[in-house]
Amino acid sequence: MIDPVHRTPAATMFQTERYARFVDAIVVALAVSLPWSTSATGILVALWLIAIIPMLDVRAVRRTLATPAGGIPVLLWVLALIGMLWAFDVSWAERWAGLKGFHKLLLIPLLIIQFRRSERAAWVLNGYLSSCGVLLAVSLLLIVHPSLLGPWARPGNAIGVPVKDYIAQSGEFTICIFVLAAVALKAERVQRRWYALTAVLLALVFIANVLYVANSRTALVVIPVLLLLFACKHLRWREMILLLLAGVVAAVLIGLFVRPVKDNVSNLLNEVRQYQPTGDRTRAGERLEFWKKSIGFIADAPVVGHGTGSVRDQFRQSITQETGMAALASENPHNQTCAVAIQLGLVGAVVLFAMWMAHLLLFRGGGFAAWIGLVIATQNIVGSLFNSHLFDFTQGWTYVLGVGVTAGVVFRERAFGAA
Repeated sequence: MIDPVHRTPAATMFQTERYARFVDAIVVALAVSLPWSTSATGILVALWLIAIIPMLDVRAVRRTLATPAGGIPVLLWVLALIGMLWAFDVSWAERWAGLKGFHKLLLIPLLIIQFRRSERAAWVLNGYLSSCGVLLAVSLLLIVHPSLLGPWARPGNAIGVPVKDYIAQSGEFTICIFVLAAVALKAERVQRRWYALTAVLLALVFIANVLYVANSRTALVVIPVLLLLFACKHLRWREMILLLLAGVVAAVLIGLFVRPVKDNVSNLLNEVRQYQPTGDRTRAGERLEFWKKSIGFIADAPVVGHGTGSVRDQFRQSITQETGMAALASENPHNQTCAVAIQLGLVGAVVLFAMWMAHLLLFRGGGFAAWIGLVIATQNIVGSLFNSHLFDFTQGWTYVLGVGVTAGVVFRERAFGAA
């Protein structure tokens, strides 16, 4: 605390409620921009960093870094920074480029500090849900009137995916589905049935969009995991069994009668069955090839890896005289563990797992904020089996923003509970 007698005018300005509200508003704007624009999100992150620094104090920083949830992400960044020293086969430009994927982790403790004090975390959630709701409305509008997309059409995107890509959209909508499910359950238990019904109907529209429009294989794995988690977390035994049985029946019916899902799963099985390293490129085949090579790269330097920024170089060295998928020099192994372990070895992988586990354990308790944090952390962990989601822009910032804000709320609730 600053002694009022010795408080400077600048310190007074940065400690006022009005300034705190301004900094919170930047985070809300960041959450609103995330489903839509990488450029706007990047600018808002920079503005927020400038705004938050005067509000920090040494005691709060030390206290947050002393917690596993706030300290381990920074430890992973520090390890990546040191890892540049032994990336002998790559240029310093590539080493700095490799470190960029870790930078966003430094914001997790800062968000924890901010929302440990702030009571406006709900603004961030409402902003994100509202933004995704507008994106859903635009997606539905473009399905009805695809000509409206016009010059903004992105090659390779489905008609109902107006911005970014179908993987990002399906991930955003999956979060909304399970947030709305918790909202509906809570509303039902306090006899606000119309509110609950509205939340359920909106969640169903989000589900339909994921199944028919932004049909991602990753989402098809994440949704059943989150459904099981929802049942275990929120329902009694009888309700849980009924929900899981209904989920199994729904999965079978969707697999049989929802054409995009049926084709997606069928194509996946065919791609795996027909995989040949020298064959034509397929989504599943590329991942199998990347994972196979990644295991070899990790085995060559198992303890501390090949150094930060070394992923592309390792793939470059492996494609000599290769053809087909084996000749792809990727900078993304499409698995977060491999992406870290190639650069930082098993030491880096252990720190990565420790960060995920710290966040899961933080959100294991009750409360709405803990549930949102658990959804976001679980989605990232499961999705990172098939993608390098922490290093991807939208998925990585969703994790940082979601975990940072909700962790701050959980710490705040614990402090008030102890008091």
